[in-house]
Amino acid sequence: MLKLDFIKEHHALYSASVVQPKFVQVPALNFLMVLGQGDPSTSQRYQEAVEALFSLSYTLKFMIKKGPLQIDYKVMPLESLWWIDGQKEFSLAKKDEWRWIAMIMQPTLVTPELLEEAKAQVAKKRTFSLLADINLGQYDEGLSAQILHKGPYREEAATVEKLSKFIQEQGYEPSGKHHEIYLNDPRRTQPQNLKTIIRVPVKKQ
Repeated sequence: MLKLDFIKEHHALYSASVVQPKFVQVPALNFLMVLGQGDPSTSQRYQEAVEALFSLSYTLKFMIKKGPLQIDYKVMPLESLWWIDGQKEFSLAKKDEWRWIAMIMQPTLVTPELLEEAKAQVAKKRTFSLLADINLGQYDEGLSAQILHKGPYREEAATVEKLSKFIQEQGYEPSGKHHEIYLNDPRRTQPQNLKTIIRVPVKKQ
């Protein structure tokens, strides 16, 4: 059986420094995605989105593992894009105005047809009101700057500011959505040990 390691394959995209921001070139990647709005800590849709995305991702993993190709891989971490309509830069303070896309990266082995099969399997075990809203799509960030935040999500402001300062000092400006990659599970990790990559697509000023 062939085993794939997408974290290792895309090491530069899923590792970052707490001390020094860096630029990365992000290729177009495939994701399961679902759209929503509002504060994630109080949004029922966001919580359901996370559970549904992982349910589908694990179902797809086992379908591919047991299929004719017999390829195994680890499910990728949860990621989210965040933005506020009409604002060029993302604000951590206006949670009620946040819009988001929750997503998990998928191998190219996952097709729309396979996703529909996985949705049918998941629906037999649990009811997700937003299951039909989850799509398979491609996200292409291109040149981006990123940094690692270690600690509670509510304390991200200083890290975000550090990344923003780095982008500006290097002669760039944000050109896309605030992107967070959650490297560990908050349900099983103490808040002070949470690790989150914060990424922002950039362009020359």
